[in-house]
Amino acid sequence: MNILNHQQSATERRRKNVVRIGIGTVSIVVLSIMALFPPYQSITPSGPYKIVTARHTYIDPNRIEEFNDSGENRKVNTVFWFPDNAKDGKNFPLVVFSHGGLGTEDSNESLYLELASHGYVVASIGHPYHAFWTEDEGGRITFVNINYFQELQQENAQHDKPGSYRYYQQWMETRMGDINFVIDTILDEASNDSDGVYNLVDVTKIGVMGHSLGGSAALGIPRQRDDVDVVIALESPFLYDITGVEYDEFVWIDEPYPVPVLNIYSDSSWGHLSDWTQYARNYEFLIDAPENVFSLHLPGRGHFSMTDLSLASPLLTRLFEGGQTSRDREGYLREINLACLEFFDRYLKNIDRVQEMKR
Repeated sequence: MNILNHQQSATERRRKNVVRIGIGTVSIVVLSIMALFPPYQSITPSGPYKIVTARHTYIDPNRIEEFNDSGENRKVNTVFWFPDNAKDGKNFPLVVFSHGGLGTEDSNESLYLELASHGYVVASIGHPYHAFWTEDEGGRITFVNINYFQELQQENAQHDKPGSYRYYQQWMETRMGDINFVIDTILDEASNDSDGVYNLVDVTKIGVMGHSLGGSAALGIPRQRDDVDVVIALESPFLYDITGVEYDEFVWIDEPYPVPVLNIYSDSSWGHLSDWTQYARNYEFLIDAPENVFSLHLPGRGHFSMTDLSLASPLLTRLFEGGQTSRDREGYLREINLACLEFFDRYLKNIDRVQEMKR
């Protein structure tokens, strides 16, 4: 046998084996991704308006980015969903959304579409370094900060209330700073008759909402500003209302909640409101509710089913929620979306009723 030919044959076999292994590895990765994120049919919004979107990135001149050492001002990404076929001069209520602890700006897109189709301008914030990832208007992706990610895993209000309180203060400062800045920017643009989505905004009708940690931030906003008329929180504790820790117990703001609020719960938290200490205010409002505080339990699914993750990845949702569910994913989201739409219709579009309840 020719030694050179033998060596070449061995080299060729190794090359082919490497190629086969590479193709096999890629195939496994692709199949795994397909299993985790199979194709799905979006929920069709029920309202009369066609919907368009716009993405903007705002630079906050009053805050330096705390999650890197660039010394640059903090940038906040915002995606809008709003009516396209509106009549000239028509304005719509503004709803600002804050995603969950590791969410994204499109985490509840089916909800945004439903609201926009019924005549709302929805602005969903991508909180840089708090979002799992967020994209700015130039296409640049920012991923979650690893220290913040670790904080979410370490926080334990049952065993370390002082540590949890410190985390809550940090998280609320970042999240609520972003929400306030986005609202102020939109109002400034609207008052300056800026083109695009801004000239559709009714600056006298503002709602805020969010999921999980984002809902906690939304719940704190009416404590800081009086131009917000209504809040919806998707399974969120009143973290801003915690003012300290004494004798190993949280201390709470002793003031009435200022605006109508709807708290929506899944099975993940509903049975724990009385024993999860960070949810003490939620439980208080459940057993002795002021006239402007409403609670809604939607059984059959868990925490992540309140977002579109249940559509994008049913497998991950089941893993995160600990098993099978008794409700179909589309029907559950439709029920959430309808509850939010009806609450905003009642307490945001009917601004006179809101002002009456504020008084």
